[in-house]
Amino acid sequence: MMKNIVIAAGYATRLGELTRNFPKPLLQIGESTILGRMMDDIDRIDAIDEHIIITNHRFAPIFEEWASKQNYVKPVTIVDDGTSTNETRLGAVCDLLFAMDKLGLDDDLLVVAADNILMFSFQEFVDFARQKDSSCIMCHEQPSIERLQRTGVVVLDENNRVLNMEEKPVVPKSTWAVPPFYIYLKKDLDLVRHSVENGCGKDAPGNLAHYMVDNTVMHAWPMSAGRFDIGSLDSYEEAKKLFG
Repeated sequence: MMKNIVIAAGYATRLGELTRNFPKPLLQIGESTILGRMMDDIDRIDAIDEHIIITNHRFAPIFEEWASKQNYVKPVTIVDDGTSTNETRLGAVCDLLFAMDKLGLDDDLLVVAADNILMFSFQEFVDFARQKDSSCIMCHEQPSIERLQRTGVVVLDENNRVLNMEEKPVVPKSTWAVPPFYIYLKKDLDLVRHSVENGCGKDAPGNLAHYMVDNTVMHAWPMSAGRFDIGSLDSYEEAKKLFG
C-alpha cells in the first residue's frame, strides 16, 4: 500500500496577514480549500490507505478541526512537528523524516506539497511509478530560463530515467522543471531515512529528490496537464477567480 504524505508545516510568510495565524493549504477556493481539492483526488486512488498531514505546532489544531469535518474514505492523521515559528521550522525534508519516524512508516510514499491546484489526477503518477518500479518525480516543460533558474531541473534519457538534477541552476541543462510531488518506494526508504545525515539539504522538498537521483534509480513522469502554484497573495486571488 501507499501513504499520502502532505508537507504542510510552512508558515507562508509571503501571504502576510492571511496566513499569520492560519495555514495556507486550508484557504478557501470556491466550495473547498486548496488542500481539499487535492485530497479529493488522492482519496480515490485504491493504492492509498492513509493521508498523513505533517504540520507545525501553531497550525496543528486547525488541521485537526478541519480533518474532523471531512468524509474521506481513507483515514487522516495529523502530525505536529513541534515548531511554532518560521525561524525554528524543521524544513520540508526533516518534516518528512519526522513523520516517518514518529509513525514508523515502511510503505511506499506519495509526498506532496499542499499549495497547488492540479489539472490532472495523481492516479496517473502512481501508475507511472508502478510501471517503472522505481521512485519517481514529476516534470513539466518550462520554456522560461528565469523560471528554470528558480526550480529543480532534470535531464532525462529516452525512457524517462533521471540522469541529472540541479536545484536552481544558473545555466539549466534542459527545460524539464520539477514540481514538488514525489513517490518514494519502500525499497528506497532507507536512503530517505539517512539522507540528511549524509548531506541532503533540509529546507526544500526538491533537496531530497536531488539526493535520491544521485543515489538510486529515479524516473520522471511528464505531467499530463497543468498546475497552479499558490505562492503569493496575487496568485491566491487569481486561483479564486479561476477555480472558485
